[in-house]
Amino acid sequence: MKLKFLLFALLGVFATAQAQNAGVVSGKITEKSNNAPISYATVSIKDNGKVVSGVNTDDNGDFSIKNLALKNYTIEIQYIGFRKYIGSVILSDNKKTATVNASLEEEATQLKGVNIVAERSTIEQKIDRKVITVGKDLTTAGASASDIMSNIPSVNVDQDGKLSLRGNDNVRVLIDGRPSNIDPAQLLKQIPSTSIKKIELITNPSAKYNPEGMSGIINIVLHKNANTGFNGSYSGGITFGETAKYNQSLDLNYKTGKVNFFGNVGENFGTYFNNGRIARLDQDVNQKLKISNDNDNYLYKVGMDYLIDDHNTLSFYTNQNKSTGTGIVLTDIDYNNGDPDIKNIYQKARYQGPNQTGTYNLAYKHIFKKEGHTLDFEANYSDTKETQDASFDTKTTSPNNTSKDIVYNDATGENRKLGTFNVDYVNPLNEKTTLEAGAEARITRTDNDYHTANPAVTDPIDQTSIYTYDTDIYSAYVTFGQKFKKFSYQIGTRFESYQVKSNLNYGYKTFNDDYITLYPSAYFTYNLNEKNVLQLSYSRRVDRPSLEQTKPIREFSTPLVTSYGNQNLRPQFTNSVEVNYTRTLEKGSITTGVFVRRINDQISRTLSPDPNDDSGYKQVLGFANYDNSSSYGFEASLNYKLTKWWDIQPSIDFSSIKQHGVVFEFDPKTGKSSPLERTVTTSAFNARMNSNFKPTKRLSFLLFGFYRGPVEEIQQHRKEMYKMDIGSRYTLLDNKMNISVRFNDVFNTMKYAFDGVYPYPQEGQFTWESQTVYLGLTYNFGGAKIKNLQRKQREDNTNKGGGGMF
Repeated sequence: MKLKFLLFALLGVFATAQAQNAGVVSGKITEKSNNAPISYATVSIKDNGKVVSGVNTDDNGDFSIKNLALKNYTIEIQYIGFRKYIGSVILSDNKKTATVNASLEEEATQLKGVNIVAERSTIEQKIDRKVITVGKDLTTAGASASDIMSNIPSVNVDQDGKLSLRGNDNVRVLIDGRPSNIDPAQLLKQIPSTSIKKIELITNPSAKYNPEGMSGIINIVLHKNANTGFNGSYSGGITFGETAKYNQSLDLNYKTGKVNFFGNVGENFGTYFNNGRIARLDQDVNQKLKISNDNDNYLYKVGMDYLIDDHNTLSFYTNQNKSTGTGIVLTDIDYNNGDPDIKNIYQKARYQGPNQTGTYNLAYKHIFKKEGHTLDFEANYSDTKETQDASFDTKTTSPNNTSKDIVYNDATGENRKLGTFNVDYVNPLNEKTTLEAGAEARITRTDNDYHTANPAVTDPIDQTSIYTYDTDIYSAYVTFGQKFKKFSYQIGTRFESYQVKSNLNYGYKTFNDDYITLYPSAYFTYNLNEKNVLQLSYSRRVDRPSLEQTKPIREFSTPLVTSYGNQNLRPQFTNSVEVNYTRTLEKGSITTGVFVRRINDQISRTLSPDPNDDSGYKQVLGFANYDNSSSYGFEASLNYKLTKWWDIQPSIDFSSIKQHGVVFEFDPKTGKSSPLERTVTTSAFNARMNSNFKPTKRLSFLLFGFYRGPVEEIQQHRKEMYKMDIGSRYTLLDNKMNISVRFNDVFNTMKYAFDGVYPYPQEGQFTWESQTVYLGLTYNFGGAKIKNLQRKQREDNTNKGGGGMF
């Protein structure tokens, strides 16, 4: 008994001695702007660069780290969206406790030495992407995400809302790193511009990312309200064009303890107008189009993050998108060539139908004790249902003023299901070396049905069509990177198994493809000095044909033009090399880059005579694989603050691609068209200038100019486009409310004009409501920020071309 007592006494003495020789570091972390506590900020104690201990702050922003050896340390405090705090701590026999109370500033540096304020947008060049942080100047551009995309360097938006990057529309569009079953052009019109936090341009993605998209990835990151307590924001706006369009959104958040609930709802509704004309020059046939789309778009998102403990987080959300609308296309065709049968064709086409997509996402994140060591699991499922009822009323008038009417209906339905499961692992092996690995399964099932009552269609197979398009993709990747004093590199590869099966009318026409491919990537970065960074990168990518490009079912139709897919399209592969340079200036930064690509089996639009038409007037829009081609280009952007009240952001980009393919040439003597091989060099030049003026703390003005040069394509010549916008913004209620107004296309100069000789000599022009006035209001309310789950970047797997006329 005495021996046991003695042992316990000795252990007590040792424990007391150890405690007496151990130090404690404690303190409180707050926001500098409002002195609000920051919950779950990361506090690390380092000894010679190595982490020896660390904790997260509690709900009140307090922390305490015990049992530290008595010596000198470095303390680092980090929280997403704020500047990192670095300080020193001295523990000794005379000072065994230390108190560190730190006030963190919101992130104001994207590139070293570049001072950034929230008023204006900024550009940051990272190892594999260019990040545009959306400031208040860009949100003033318009009501929706689609309105502000043309303000982004290297990004273009056509008259139908389709995006292109570096002059190429083979680009993946992601929302918060996730693909959507909704057509990107439609989805971007639903997202309020004030909901966008940043836009990432990933022009040469690494093996970590799915390899789809020749020109890369555009990832739109939305704000996720993550403030303590109950808070949120509201935004609303009116766009005045031919008629008024309305948009509004509400973001709400409630955080209590370890649970964070979030959600938002938005709507966008109004009638949009487009006009166009196409003139056939050899036969004096003129086609005029008037298009209106009365759309009501709704989306809402609800979810929660649950912080199980300091190392484990569980998150769930559902995103629901609904759209209803009526599209009317009025086509008026005059025949002035002495045709004995036709003088005029007038058609009224009406397209109606709801679209709905439901997305469900579950994610789990584990943070190991070692800094930067993480494991992520994520499952995502989305279901899209689209229906369209189309009616066509066509009146044909002959030269002797007799006429006949044809009225019929078309009906289409589509159900698309997408399921993904992925795991990602990141392990910093040491301070200089990082290993990343992961795997993904992606399953897509699509059913499409079509029925027409067109009396001209007599074949039962063409009257009713059932088309299925299914893909199975299984992939795994690994990347390895090291960082030295001035040099860093990352190499990796992605292994992928791809299977596709398409079936028209239960075996009438089938197409199967199954292949295994490797997609390597490499990045090399060299810091010439603190202000100059040079980077070289390589990647191999693929563009697979999408459902819209493959389904042999009518997609768009006028009396003279009908659009179909090509079931036998092959994927196109691209090898890309880029060199990028970033220079930090005293009052800004400049980024430049050049790229070279080699493309095999390029997928492009085709325009050919309708083989079922004997009149020689009708044409078919389709898709085909062209032969191998190459492209190159460059881009440069500047972010510079001239004075305290004036900053400019000019940018230019140029791309050139050599195209070789088959077009059709019409012989007026024989009245027939014959195939012709043709090679052209297609070049595109774009220039933008964004200038912001801030005469007072509350009032600011902006001036934006845009120019797109003419483009020579394999089938037509596109003419130049240009415009100028002006706007203003006023801040009130202690920066919680903003009122903005913007006059887009002041001189009404934006138009899409073209001419060509294949398959017929023709020229045309399309205009839309480019000249508009936008009036918007935003109001924010909230408290201190908390820590959120960082989601991985995911993307789609198909070439999204298709839809519309061009």
